[in-house]
Amino acid sequence: MSAAMSAAMSAAMSAAMSAAAAGDAFRRARGRTLTAFRQGDEYQWKGPFYFIQGADPQFGLIKAWAVGNTGSGDDEWGEEIKLTEQAVQAINKLNPKPKFFVLCGDLIHGMPGTQWRKDQEQDLKNVLKNTDQDIPLVFVSGNHDIGNTPTRETIDNYCESWGDDYFSFWVGGVFFLVLNSQLYFDSSKCPELKQAQDAWLNVQLAAAEKHKCKHIIVFQHIPLFLRKPDEDHDYFNLEKSVRQEIMEKFHKAGIKAVFSGHYHRNAGGYYKGLEMVVSSAIGCQLGEDEHGLRVVLVTEEKIVHRYYSLDELSSQGLAKEMVDMLAKQN
Repeated sequence: MSAAMSAAMSAAMSAAMSAAAAGDAFRRARGRTLTAFRQGDEYQWKGPFYFIQGADPQFGLIKAWAVGNTGSGDDEWGEEIKLTEQAVQAINKLNPKPKFFVLCGDLIHGMPGTQWRKDQEQDLKNVLKNTDQDIPLVFVSGNHDIGNTPTRETIDNYCESWGDDYFSFWVGGVFFLVLNSQLYFDSSKCPELKQAQDAWLNVQLAAAEKHKCKHIIVFQHIPLFLRKPDEDHDYFNLEKSVRQEIMEKFHKAGIKAVFSGHYHRNAGGYYKGLEMVVSSAIGCQLGEDEHGLRVVLVTEEKIVHRYYSLDELSSQGLAKEMVDMLAKQN
């Protein structure tokens, strides 16, 4: 083992011990993997399962959007606390339990260095720690978590709070990749970090091919595109040349789906065999959708998903057709 690798492992262990000492319930991604799952036990397909995807709890945006001041109007987030509590309670009631709950970025609204950021983070953690301990949390970085133009410092601060900004993990023969999409949006202040993620991703895709995984699924905050692969670039998608390069890489690697948030509305489309799934928010809505979560069912042949409002998931649970698909053992 190299000195650098040994140091990295020691740092990860120290961080984990510090978290445990502080009573922190989160099992964060460290060392570019999610320790909640034992990798060697998860390479083989074991039958259908499902997970929950949420996005943009974004504590503070509802007030900021209402007053027309998204820069510094985020001094209240009681509504977001209630909505996220409802999401956690709905997930905890589900039977069978989901394999994990992934939050696809913009955990809070306060940008790095802003006044209410620490309080928003703490309140979100206080809600999320009530998630069933058997349902691991998976955190994805968003632009409000690390900044529109991230730096090494803003990314390091995010990692200290929420775990690695990119990592991979296996569940039941399916390979999951969590990416820092902000490095694709604007890495001008940390180009070496984008290069590191690119190199790491190439290694991960080669490993996935070696292990003959059943599916590959990606989580990131910013969608590749909202509806069409060749749509114009704006705030809510990636620049066209960057997007094309990533889409082609994902397609060639056999990636089945990319799940994201950021848009605060439901959207999506296809590039060749790659599905782009854009989920609306737990928090502030910018369109006609309701506050909600997406249930994603993974079978041997396909990936099936449905967006539920928080009220619907709380009161009715999983739809019967999803429960029936889960009951079928391949």
